[in-house]
Amino acid sequence: MKIIAVHEHPHLVESAVQFFWEQWGNEQNFRFYQDCMIHSGTSGDGIPRFYVGIENEEIIGTYALIRNDLNSRQDLHPWLACLYVDPNSRGKKIGSRLLDHAIEEAAKLGFKKLYLQTDLEGYYEKYGWTHSGEVYGADGGAIKFYEKCAGLLHH
Repeated sequence: MKIIAVHEHPHLVESAVQFFWEQWGNEQNFRFYQDCMIHSGTSGDGIPRFYVGIENEEIIGTYALIRNDLNSRQDLHPWLACLYVDPNSRGKKIGSRLLDHAIEEAAKLGFKKLYLQTDLEGYYEKYGWTHSGEVYGADGGAIKFYEKCAGLLHH
């Protein structure tokens, strides 16, 4: 699997927008994903960025580094979002590879930590993420948030 930044491969933007939106969007917000991805990688700190994992010319996984995952902790960034592995490709450590890549990319961009929010139980702990508390959405609901030090991994 190759992991690539969508903004560095303009020919992939259309299919990447479609893939992200199908996994994470709804009927009303296709334009939200499209506009985010068209403008990704252009700011001074490089955020937001969208990544796809590709195997045999097919997108099989995704993640994004974003400024905020629409939660109350506006003071923390960047956030890992949209981690997804196609069901036919699960069980092959692709999620782990995408998480490692995200940490490396955050470090390359100069960030000391990476954050995420999730309602999954036990998944991110397996990869060294620390449950650091709760964040709140605009609807007032709480969700767990995690953090991990960003540093180049040594394999």
